[in-house]
Amino acid sequence: MTTSIQDAAHPFTSGALTALLPPATRLLGLGEPTHGVEAFLDLRNELFRHLVEHEGYRSITMESDCLAALAADAYVTDGIGTLDNAMSQGFSHGSGASSANRELLRWMRAYNEQRPPYERLHFYGFDGPLEISGPAGPRPALTALHDYLAAHLDLPWSRETLDELLGPDQRWTNPAATTDPTQSVGRTPEAKELRLITDDLRTLLTAHAPHLTATTSPDDLWRADLHARTAAGLLRYHAGIADTAPTRVGTLMRLRDAMMADNLDAIIDREARRGPTLAFAHNRHLQKDKSRWLLPEGWGPLGGRTLEWWSAGAIVGTRLGDQYAFAATTFGTRGSDVPHPDTLEGLLSTLPDARAVIDPGGLAAALDRKPTPRVPADHTYFALDPATIDQSDAIVFVKEI
Repeated sequence: MTTSIQDAAHPFTSGALTALLPPATRLLGLGEPTHGVEAFLDLRNELFRHLVEHEGYRSITMESDCLAALAADAYVTDGIGTLDNAMSQGFSHGSGASSANRELLRWMRAYNEQRPPYERLHFYGFDGPLEISGPAGPRPALTALHDYLAAHLDLPWSRETLDELLGPDQRWTNPAATTDPTQSVGRTPEAKELRLITDDLRTLLTAHAPHLTATTSPDDLWRADLHARTAAGLLRYHAGIADTAPTRVGTLMRLRDAMMADNLDAIIDREARRGPTLAFAHNRHLQKDKSRWLLPEGWGPLGGRTLEWWSAGAIVGTRLGDQYAFAATTFGTRGSDVPHPDTLEGLLSTLPDARAVIDPGGLAAALDRKPTPRVPADHTYFALDPATIDQSDAIVFVKEI
């Protein structure tokens, strides 16, 4: 069996990975099985450099706050601010502390310095402003949208009206609402009115797009649409936070990935004439098959339940077809967490290389039995599902992290 698996595997190089992808790829999703492991971010950086230098890619997007990423993009494209500021302001979820992320921005800035604007690399976030402690309030996105439109159109709503409906920001960012839906303001009359106003403002943005493009710029209009998507997505998410149904957590997972998918769509459209885009996030946000998460037993009444939702990658894949490719990553050993020989990761650990690229189709054909699913040592890691490996275009295996 080992020899057959070896036939489906190659030592990791970026070229070996891209050789497995559909030639029409416009969006390549590179997943990671767990967050905070620099080995996967270093691998991402290596791949992105290859994609830029040999495959015509001109952008990268990450599982990070889409609004915060504007600061990182301003630095890499135009040298606005400093690298330190870009790291502290341009990322969410603690990603600004990563040395690999710092190296990514440093390299992108160096690449862009001697190039005209249309050739410069762009950096995006495609997650909403959704920190672990809870979602941000909609004020920054909604007021930015309002101010952009108000500068060029007569609006029936003033900033004062929005401020009155929004109320104090602490109402929206109350951490107690994360576990207690009765603490959320997401379904108050004011929140419902804000959702209607946001929808009307988005309609005005679309209806007046020719005028706004001519009087501002395509980039200004794109940023206004980003603020519109974010405001609408946050208001939907806050309504989900206020849901008292037992399906609440699953609803929030679906709302988050739907927001991610909308952001990916917008990035792909913006980059269509420049080249493909690399997306980097957790495997569960980019995989093509249905995502599943077994909640740990410590999660109160939800502990032990399995959540299911369609990932952002699966949603975008329905729109792009074979123009969306997904490469999953996984690992063998992490400290005392050694995969059982009968698991997929245990079988892949017999490969001789520290990093390998595996053809999923060849791997599936080489297996003479279904591997046992790996039981993670902790809830921060999601093992690959042996039954769905053929849903990936490539698998990258790191033997030890």
